Amino acid sequence: MSTKRIGIVLFDGFETLDVFGPVEMWGDLPDYKVFMVSEHGGPVKSAHGVEINAVYSFGSAPQFDILMVPGGMGTRREVANPALLAFLCEQDKGTEWTTSVCTGSALLAKAGLLTNRKATSNKLAYAFATAQNDKVLWQRSARWVIDGKYVTSSGVSAGIDMALGLVEKIYSRQIAENVAHETEYLWNDDPTMDPFAN
Repeated sequence: MSTKRIGIVLFDGFETLDVFGPVEMWGDLPDYKVFMVSEHGGPVKSAHGVEINAVYSFGSAPQFDILMVPGGMGTRREVANPALLAFLCEQDKGTEWTTSVCTGSALLAKAGLLTNRKATSNKLAYAFATAQNDKVLWQRSARWVIDGKYVTSSGVSAGIDMALGLVEKIYSRQIAENVAHETEYLWNDDPTMDPFAN
């Protein structure tokens, strides 16, 4: 089996844990390799000033099998970035899974990819996310949501729970639990119940 690609979309002001939480869960999967991609490639700074190198630009990126879009304050700017929205739409044509953490779902929604799909987002930024597309079937109480190939999570740390949920979906419950155990992470494995929803 050839190695599959996970593409993490970066932009200035992305939420740090939105990226590194799922990377920690997915980074050792035997059939996948994680790559960073941004509009122009090169260094990109998180909301906390952590700089990470995107090896691909939107123009040079290969087709990814899993696409993951983080959230963060930078999403407020990126919802109006036609280059990013077009990249999401183009990649989505060939992905096996299109995923987001936090307000990354606002970008997927703005791109039209979640229309008539169930999805969720960060509860502290719920009004912002839901305002991007009123045809999304927003699930306020959910920790994460799987609808077809679209997987969206609530805020920040919920991305880790979502990432493990996707490991379970692709591989098995046992492998997801093994990853959680190896990272000493207490997995919130009920996607319907977000303790921060109220």
